[in-house]
Amino acid sequence: MRALRVLVILVVIFGGLFVAADRVAVNLAEDMAADKIRSSQGLDKAPVVSIKGFPFLTQVAGRSLQEVDADLGGIEARAQGHALRIDELSAQFHDVALSSDYTSIESAASATGNARINYADLTRAAGGGVKIGYGGQKDGRSQVKISPNVPVLSSLDVTGSITIVGGDTVRLRADGLPAMCRAVPGCEAKVRAQTDHDWKLDQLPGNLKLEQVVTTSEGLSISAAGKDVKLPG
Repeated sequence: MRALRVLVILVVIFGGLFVAADRVAVNLAEDMAADKIRSSQGLDKAPVVSIKGFPFLTQVAGRSLQEVDADLGGIEARAQGHALRIDELSAQFHDVALSSDYTSIESAASATGNARINYADLTRAAGGGVKIGYGGQKDGRSQVKISPNVPVLSSLDVTGSITIVGGDTVRLRADGLPAMCRAVPGCEAKVRAQTDHDWKLDQLPGNLKLEQVVTTSEGLSISAAGKDVKLPG
């Protein structure tokens, strides 16, 4: 009976040591991965990286991690001299393969991502005194309300649609202009110069492709996905 107690105590002690060592190892790996993603993506600060699954050391031995999550915080996309801030950008990588020397992560069988852009940042990106707000949904399209800055007209509001183009670009286009603008020479060109923009998101982790954008009362919610994606770092 005493021998059994000693055995149980030893199992508990060594089990605790293994868990502690496993957590230390995963924390070090998360820090290394975050630093590599920061340098490869040109980020101002390291993202928050979380490696899922337990035990971590067993996953490393098999050179395969169940899931790696990365929260990159905010990034910027540029178009026509205007910067568009992406307020939140996160990605989740599944079935992640490690390199043969265990020093880097190579690819993931699948990945998903999410980004958020608020209307204040959209307004700043448009520039020229333009205001952009929530426009709801119509015929399956995500819409925004745009108030261009046209001195010859005291008030002008138009509806714009937000779409994804080419898997890496957020496109904003005015759906149509009211008759009072079309009646003023040069008004349509002036308004469209303020309302029609393409913002390319070329800092997506793992070469994820944008799939869908939905307008909400807080801003734009963008989803991305990919298969057999290469991870940065």
